[in-house]
Amino acid sequence: MAEVKQVQVTFDCASPRAVAAFWKEVLGYVDPPTPPGFETWEAFDATLPEERQGSAWACQDPTGVGPRLFFQRVPEAKAGKNRLHLDVRVGVGLTGDDRVSALEAEADRLEQLGARRVRLMRADGVNESCQVMQDVEGNEFCLD
Repeated sequence: MAEVKQVQVTFDCASPRAVAAFWKEVLGYVDPPTPPGFETWEAFDATLPEERQGSAWACQDPTGVGPRLFFQRVPEAKAGKNRLHLDVRVGVGLTGDDRVSALEAEADRLEQLGARRVRLMRADGVNESCQVMQDVEGNEFCLD
């Protein structure tokens, strides 16, 4: 049997730290430990060449269960729909109006962090309801 591999989810973005701060709040993630010899990530970042300062940030599940998220600055703007997105599981086990209420409550919270609602996809007999959202840089994700 093949060995299970860990994965990291990487976001291309304009402002890595801002996008990471958003996702930390969404998921309850934290910054990774600072590199040895540095008190803060800011101190580490200041040692990089000027063109690399602020070019990357990461966050991780404090329990070690979820994947690490990595955010890297890229020069081009986002264009088109994401081919991969995160589903934030807030309605697990809920159906009907209870599920929609849970999705709406979380969407309200995330809008306060800078997210935008795109559309509510209502249950259709096959799939349960989900709320399509965008993060602070327009990356799509779903509240599921």
